[in-house]
Formats: sequence, C-alpha cells, structure tokens
Amino acid sequence: MAFSIESPAFRNGDRIPDEYVRDGENLSPPLTWKEAPQGTRSFVLVVEDPDAPSGIFRHWGIYDIPAERDRLPEGTTAGARTESLGHGVNDFGNPRYDGPQPPKGHGVHHYHFRLAALDVETLHCGEKAKVADILDRAKPHVIAQAELVGTYERA
Repeated sequence: MAFSIESPAFRNGDRIPDEYVRDGENLSPPLTWKEAPQGTRSFVLVVEDPDAPSGIFRHWGIYDIPAERDRLPEGTTAGARTESLGHGVNDFGNPRYDGPQPPKGHGVHHYHFRLAALDVETLHCGEKAKVADILDRAKPHVIAQAELVGTYERA
C-alpha cells in the first residue's frame, strides 16, 4: 500500500459538506492517513485552492504533527489550543482552518488537502509564519506526500 490520506466526511473528488465550509460551521474535516514511509519524524498538512481568482489560496497549514499520529479529528485548530501543533497563518490572515469560500458564481473549486511526511521532528517556524513559508521550510525534508481533493461551489 502507498502513503494515503482520506476523510470519513467526503471521498476524493467529492463535494465538501457544508459543516466544513466557511459559510457553514467552518470546522476542519476529520482526516486519517496510513502507510507513512519509514523514516517519518513528523507531518505537515496544507489545504490549498488553486482555482482562486488571485491564484493559489491557502486555507490551512499545520505542522510538527508527531510521526505517531495517524489522524486529525474534526475541528482541529478550532477554539483554544489544546496541543502542540504548529499553526500557519492562512491567506485569510488566521492561524487556523478556514474552509472553502469561493466567490459566488465562480464555478467549482478544488481543495487539495496535502499531507507530507518529513524527515525532521520540527520545522522551527515562527508563531506568525504564513502557510507558504511553512511549505518552503518543509520542502527539503519531504519524504512522501499524500493528497485528498474535495470540491465546493457557491451558487
């Protein structure tokens, strides 16, 4: 089996349910992964919308996810910080998950949930690091990547 990520909330290529969009409850969906490669010391997760009018829009970035983890529960990074995950500042300007919110009438957008297995335990990012900066810091340490894509359209 290959390194993979999935969600019990939606299948790859399916519509993201309303509770996980910004106009809904704005909760991060539950995610699980399996078959992380040998040598994995941590994970980084990023959610991007490449269909945004201004180019790639980053909705979420968390890092320093311990290697022994194989899931993130619904609502991770919502409310008070209860664990030591690193939180990147998304393109809305928030250090948390902000779900899909494409412009009305802009068509279907694709949201890429990308999980990367890293060969380091920590990325040593600052508290105000943007998601793009976290990605740049992670690139030289990526062992493998897994991806889940959800779609969403605002009428």
